[in-house]
Amino acid sequence: MLVNGTVAEGFEPVREAFAANFALLGERGAAVAVYRDGRRVVDLWAGTKDVDGTAPWERGTAQIVRSATKGVVAAGLLLLHQRGELDLDAPVGTYWPEYKAAGKERTLVRHLPAHRAGVPVLDRPLTPAEAADPDLGAAAVAAQAPVWEPGTDHGYHAQTYSWLTGELIRRVTGRPVGAWLADEIAGPVGADLWLGLPEAGQGRVGRVGDIEAPQAAGALKLRPKRAVAAAYADPDSLTRRAFAAITPLPDENDPAYRAAALPASSGIATADGLARVYASLIGELDGGVRLFTPETMELARAGQSAGPDRVLVVNTRFGLGWMLHGGASPLLAPGSFGHPGRGGSLGFADPESGIAFGYVTNGFRASVTADPRAQALVRALRTALTS
Repeated sequence: MLVNGTVAEGFEPVREAFAANFALLGERGAAVAVYRDGRRVVDLWAGTKDVDGTAPWERGTAQIVRSATKGVVAAGLLLLHQRGELDLDAPVGTYWPEYKAAGKERTLVRHLPAHRAGVPVLDRPLTPAEAADPDLGAAAVAAQAPVWEPGTDHGYHAQTYSWLTGELIRRVTGRPVGAWLADEIAGPVGADLWLGLPEAGQGRVGRVGDIEAPQAAGALKLRPKRAVAAAYADPDSLTRRAFAAITPLPDENDPAYRAAALPASSGIATADGLARVYASLIGELDGGVRLFTPETMELARAGQSAGPDRVLVVNTRFGLGWMLHGGASPLLAPGSFGHPGRGGSLGFADPESGIAFGYVTNGFRASVTADPRAQALVRALRTALTS
């Protein structure tokens, strides 16, 4: 497989791991970008733009990044907090009065991004068209009774994170979440990243689809733990219901879905765009832009939730919208914070090493928080930093 792009001296292991993903792990088309201290040190791409196509992946090719979108939206929430416009310890109802219903009166702002709000499910799932309507989504979560007392436990809000965080940003700023993020994060940072892809950008985005890794002869096929498998198989479990808050599953190749601004799942980005956002959270980018103060950066990686996750049925660690290193989401080092996209993409930052990382792909595998291809790149990056 021809790998295009460049790596700075010392980061050759990342190129080797990226090439091996195509040779050994069934990668079809992907890109990876790494910044160190605000300077790009890895910029690689290979394969095809479409998971089922032949046109080559180009440097500007973008893909849907699924739940890696959550980390970008979390940055928006903390940016509002940094500016004094959003109090993390205020009740959500302070900004969104309709949310004070069905036992959610004491829900704090910090509970929403930390997956402690207790509303990972909807009693009546939304159709893809309904989910794309921010008014309908906001009304659904505002009316929903929590399945645990807000703030007392945590469980991954796989889909409802969209309307919880999107509506909060809209109430505070008076603007749609996608437009606000474009003006306040993607634009200043110079990131090719969209929440609500404009029609002019549709041609840059490849077709995505599910893939399976080739199975080596004699290799053991890894199986999920029995409790995890049972949770995904049970239609009444919190796990199934959380991921089914949009039913049927949206067509991620549909231009209408790509144009929807769903903070939990519909972000579109290049690997470089994802990495640039994270680089701007921990230091100055090459253009001198820095979004977070040092105090906000520390807040970003402060733990909010840890232990058994009532939805994912494994141990998870969350900050204010980001997964933290360890448990089900291994990142670069203990101080790292970021977010994967189910079955593929990953973005994160590690303040100690000055590293910001972005990986996007057009092939999704059956993993939720730790895709083998992304993890191979992270291990190679760790090797490069310690060699």
